[in-house]
Amino acid sequence: MSFIVKPSEIEKTSFEIITKELGNRTFPEGQSEVVKRVIHTTADFDYADNLYFSENVIENAKNAILNGATVITDTNMALSGINKKILAQFGGEVHCFMADEQVAREAKERGVTRAIVSMEHAAKLKEPLIFAIGNAPTALIHLYELIKQGDVNPALVVGVPVGFVNVVESKELFISSNIPHIIAKGRKGGSNVAAAIINAILYQLVTREGFEK
Repeated sequence: MSFIVKPSEIEKTSFEIITKELGNRTFPEGQSEVVKRVIHTTADFDYADNLYFSENVIENAKNAILNGATVITDTNMALSGINKKILAQFGGEVHCFMADEQVAREAKERGVTRAIVSMEHAAKLKEPLIFAIGNAPTALIHLYELIKQGDVNPALVVGVPVGFVNVVESKELFISSNIPHIIAKGRKGGSNVAAAIINAILYQLVTREGFEK
């Protein structure tokens, strides 16, 4: 028995399998690449139904990235997973403030989570901003509050926290809003899913704009 060992061939074959198993399922332009990359990352075909996209969100996200968007994550895992090399080619950066000493100190003093303070620090950054939340529903809830208060106006919110407490409720806030979003409905998600969604959008831009992958 022979095995596929080259990374590029493994990825190519994986996507061929995903496309075949999706059968006749079709998705709007730009969304197919996101759905397939999340399935590739998780081996979970439920995401073909779980991912919810607001209107024109993919194109809006691409425009933000082309204008040097900063991506904010709520975990170092998502920070590590996002392709920073590609993002940098468009003038963008990725930040996670969860381990920041100032954030930790302020959270302790106020008796709130680091996720809440992290979102407040991120809201002060220069726009355009993209938020990729894969772990903390409190981050997603507080981000929603900051948006409603007019403190920040994200170009995209990727809301895919995983778990049982406040997870579904935090996602529903965005699904029923006009905030640009990609949400994983239900309990499923994770930092790897958040990173996969951002990367799927970046890879589409690489192909379109002729940048290096």
